[in-house]
Amino acid sequence: MASDAGPLLRSERLLLRPLTARDDDLGAALLMDAAVMEHIGGAMTQEKFEREMAVATRRCAGGAIGIWCVLDGRTQEKLGTGVLLPLPVEELDTNWDLVAGDELPDAEIEVGYLFKPSAWGKGYATEVCRRLLRFAFEETALTEVVACTSAANAASQNVLRKAGLRDVGLRRAYGGDYPGFRITRAEWLGRRAARA
Repeated sequence: MASDAGPLLRSERLLLRPLTARDDDLGAALLMDAAVMEHIGGAMTQEKFEREMAVATRRCAGGAIGIWCVLDGRTQEKLGTGVLLPLPVEELDTNWDLVAGDELPDAEIEVGYLFKPSAWGKGYATEVCRRLLRFAFEETALTEVVACTSAANAASQNVLRKAGLRDVGLRRAYGGDYPGFRITRAEWLGRRAARA
């Protein structure tokens, strides 16, 4: 079931609001762009994009799990998306059946993001990851968040490290073996306390 319900999150420069069907313009700009999709399966066809957008607005656990539309906090320009979603292990895409109901899904939860090329190189991905991790560990019952990238995507690996995730070596995800990353609630809270 598609829903606009979910938390509005703010970071230093960005606003994250739940993705809605009205964000199909952003979805097309991201999912149908070969450069954006280079490391995650290539640009989608119109048909696949329409199928993806039909489920991409699903949320569960009181809005804790889903996709956020990332906007410039000053201009409100749509820049990209941030996600907390069940990590597919043998599947090639998110199992959207897990994104339903009032409880957290029985699956590892992945943090991720996509940005339009015009937003690259500005630190937005790290800012979004940090904000989603803060939300996950301070406002939900999540005790761990994971991520993975293609082996060739050094930029995303650096983003995940800067956001606080640690390398865990190759892990199974999306039907293959990819560089994996992980952070626990205890690690997040310990770093927060050290910064205070």
